[in-house]
Amino acid sequence: MRTALVIEDEFDFADVVAVNLRRAGFETVVARSGEAGLAEARRRRPDLVLLDLMLPDLPGTEVCRRLKADPTTRHLPVIMVTARGEEVDRIVGFELGVDDYVVKPVSMRELVLRANAVVRRAQRPPEEDVTDSIVAGPIRIDGPAHRAFVADREVPLTALEFRLLATLAGNRGRVLSREVLLDRVWGIQVEIETRTVDTMMKRLRDKLGAAGPMLETVRGVGYRLAED
Repeated sequence: MRTALVIEDEFDFADVVAVNLRRAGFETVVARSGEAGLAEARRRRPDLVLLDLMLPDLPGTEVCRRLKADPTTRHLPVIMVTARGEEVDRIVGFELGVDDYVVKPVSMRELVLRANAVVRRAQRPPEEDVTDSIVAGPIRIDGPAHRAFVADREVPLTALEFRLLATLAGNRGRVLSREVLLDRVWGIQVEIETRTVDTMMKRLRDKLGAAGPMLETVRGVGYRLAED
């Protein structure tokens, strides 16, 4: 059975999340503090961590940083679930390596869908990942090695950032809607708020530097990687 670790000090919310995850087939463990969550993550090696930003002892960002710095837990997929929905908070979360960012209040149906999508992505066989090598102007994507370059300078990307760039490059010149990107990159097939895509796109543009403007926004439609 899949295991989910919920690190959340708000008792009522944590209990509701735990109940809904159990109904979805997860064995669920709740930790009420950052230190307790870190200990449970090391001991149980769960299939998924749902992490609040505001904990009584440690900021959720510090818990995430420690999870990703520890060789025994760095592979664990993390969904940040928090009331803090500002863009800067989302960007910090993605910089730390979270797999998804959910803002409270959130419907339990949506949260379960996101949880299932993140776990599926983490368990995806290597052959289902990006396998092509793509050149788009100064951008070069080495699919088999999971590396991206701009003018021969390697760009450090998270797994989600790499998949987003590769998806756009593989459809160069075509506009992909936010819903399509949520499906192909995040694995979520449901109409939900789309700021997650916008935040990730901003972060990706920043990392690409001079090539960032190649990621074009088509207002009211979605995003594309420019032909030129």
